[in-house]
Amino acid sequence: MLHIYDYLLFVIIIIAFIWDVKYNKIPNWLTAGSVLLGLITHLISGGIDGILFSFFGLAAGGGICLLLYAFKAIGAGDVKLFAAIGAFTGFENVLYILMHSIVFGGFIGIILLLFTRTKLHIIINKLFAYLNRVMETNIGMIDKEEKIVNFPFMYAILPAVIVSYYYILF
Repeated sequence: MLHIYDYLLFVIIIIAFIWDVKYNKIPNWLTAGSVLLGLITHLISGGIDGILFSFFGLAAGGGICLLLYAFKAIGAGDVKLFAAIGAFTGFENVLYILMHSIVFGGFIGIILLLFTRTKLHIIINKLFAYLNRVMETNIGMIDKEEKIVNFPFMYAILPAVIVSYYYILF
């Protein structure tokens, strides 16, 4: 059964999706406001247990995504959004959503890799650069201008939230 905070999260995810696709950024007012809203709704509905539920979700979502951010896999807005998702869904469910987001992101990445040759050249060049460092020799690289192809991670987060809620509810 869905609660009011689940519906609030859906609205937040839709707003974040539209904003990220349009501006390639998730605004701080949305993420910070969502974290506070998640904490407050759980405090009101569950008291101390509710706020702890929300806080552990916030810490899990934000903490794991902070590691991904350190490796430049996702943006700072995505980290803050996952902290907000955790504040709404709690520890266990934010992990499901994060797992599904990574899977969807992987699928999107594979599709981009297959349809953009530049990405393939970047991967090959990075592999050669790594091998050059390891072997301390110059085995050559592909001469092609490197152009990184990025996509808004919200393309992966939106379906991940839908799939995760489907599994949570059924």
